[in-house]
Amino acid sequence: MATLKMEVIFSIFVFGLYVSAAFASGDAPFIVANKKVSPTRLKSGAEKVEVSVDIYNKGSETAYDVSLSDDSWAPDVFDVLSGNTSKSWERLDVESKVSHSFVLESKVKGLFYGAPAVIKYRVPSKAALQEAYSTPILPLDILAERSPEKKFEIVTPLYLQRLLAKYGSLVSVLSIVTMFVFMITRPPKSGAFKGSKKRR
Repeated sequence: MATLKMEVIFSIFVFGLYVSAAFASGDAPFIVANKKVSPTRLKSGAEKVEVSVDIYNKGSETAYDVSLSDDSWAPDVFDVLSGNTSKSWERLDVESKVSHSFVLESKVKGLFYGAPAVIKYRVPSKAALQEAYSTPILPLDILAERSPEKKFEIVTPLYLQRLLAKYGSLVSVLSIVTMFVFMITRPPKSGAFKGSKKRR
């Protein structure tokens, strides 16, 4: 039940980011970053965690000197197998995307709460570097026994993220329109209750 609640909160958070991106206005970059993890149990008794971050520019201007930093992986819990937890790009054009991934390994059993990755970028009209954050990840239960249902719970939010990354703006607009129509056409609860009372 707790895991389901976390997934709902997580999904609402991801959806909120894309709603913001869909309605972002003004002549500036608008950075949306999607962080994903894929844990895999190894025969050696350790757990491999593949981390990837997709960064999109949903704004109307190019972002320059873009840098990604994902330092929330405690060194006493995780070892870096391949890649780096940071990366930089010279620029990120409008409606373009860059990705970065790395692989970690852990032999420490327990629940791990990761923080969002930090993205910094430069806007020509502003002196200070701008900052954005990726989507968070669900808590990772390192080296836990997972039933098939548990595995499905881990995969579902990542699948939702991929859909939102591809169709984020469209999904945001359609969802808002659908909710608006639903609220208008739905009969009021108080009236329905009174009607049922009269029939009795």
